[in-house]
Amino acid sequence: MSVVAKTKENLKKCQCMKCPTYTFMCKMKNMPANMAAMMSDIGKKEHMEAMFCAFGNSKCIDTEKGCICMKCAIFKENNLDKADYCLGGKAPKM
Repeated sequence: MSVVAKTKENLKKCQCMKCPTYTFMCKMKNMPANMAAMMSDIGKKEHMEAMFCAFGNSKCIDTEKGCICMKCAIFKENNLDKADYCLGGKAPKM
């Protein structure tokens, strides 16, 4: 397992926005900050409401409603081994 790089390339592969756990209200609440983050160097961001395997827990999600982490290219490419990064935190450093 590896640390997921905070890159725009990985963000393009990210499936978090399609996850049923990341509700419409969470998406709307976090849209301004996420858009601003996408326009800058995301590698320097401490938190972003996306790519939870890299950025850690969501500050909006509180209930798991169906995880799709295992279907994500980032999950497969980085040999991640758990689900619900939005609730359980980012992938640990190895």
